Amino acid sequence: MKVLITGASGMVGRNLLNHFSAREFEILAPSSKELELRDAAAVHNWLERERPEAIVHLAAVVGGIQANIDEPTRFLSANIDMAMALFNSARRLGIKRILNVASSCMYPRDMVDPLTPDLILTAPLEPTNEGYALSKIIGERLLAYMVREDQNLIYRTIMPCNLYGEYDHFDLRKSHLVPAAVMKMVDAQLTSAPAVTVWGDGTARREFMFSADLADFIWWALPKLDHLPLLLNVGTGIDYTVREYYETIGALIGYRGKLIFDLNKPAGMKRKLLDVSVVNALGWKALTSLETGLLKTIEHHAQVFGLPNLAGSGT
Repeated sequence: MKVLITGASGMVGRNLLNHFSAREFEILAPSSKELELRDAAAVHNWLERERPEAIVHLAAVVGGIQANIDEPTRFLSANIDMAMALFNSARRLGIKRILNVASSCMYPRDMVDPLTPDLILTAPLEPTNEGYALSKIIGERLLAYMVREDQNLIYRTIMPCNLYGEYDHFDLRKSHLVPAAVMKMVDAQLTSAPAVTVWGDGTARREFMFSADLADFIWWALPKLDHLPLLLNVGTGIDYTVREYYETIGALIGYRGKLIFDLNKPAGMKRKLLDVSVVNALGWKALTSLETGLLKTIEHHAQVFGLPNLAGSGT
């Protein structure tokens, strides 16, 4: 199968390319310089020339809480532009298989967990990432409408939980919880800092999945895409508090300083846990434990920045 992977240079994309199942597919992985996904004409011409049989749409403008608060226009418009250009051209050219990787940010805030797809669009979104969430909802709805109009199209959207892992984006302003926590805790350990500041009170709960597990799901799912529901949760089904993530990282690297909780900083949704019973019943389950995934992430962070590898030094 000839597969286009958008966003192949990102965290999940690089895990996809490194996965042992990648050898079973003919992969097209253009960079943003080779294919500007916000340029509808360029996208159409590229797809018409290359004729992939399937598309895995990973490309997105993403960021942490502060980045989403600061730039909602960019998060909304850029992601909508990419989805519109790619999905509309694929349909016009008769490309019948799309796996759209969206986000659990699509869920309303303050819902009773675990979250199920029928809750989408039933209540207000979390304000701190509303622009990004709206863009992902629009992409999912567009694909669902296309399938409604032509049931020969095998277009599916998955909503992964939060992700972390090797090839993550380590930037305190833009990063999500886990890479930011790794950066802060490792720096504190290397500099013997007495304390690390955490946004919020530490009680917000988050479900994080190792990105290599999502790559495993995508290659597992692509040949059987027609057996998946239109919208599907993919996650671990287990969540931890923000405090627990920091404490686990601290234990793995041997950091014994204090955590200081900054109540003036936004913490996002109080809890967001996915119901993964459907994907588990289909025969797939995330297998990487939190400790194993964090050890690999800490090691990768050390390699990226040329730092001593503290992974496992506290155990």
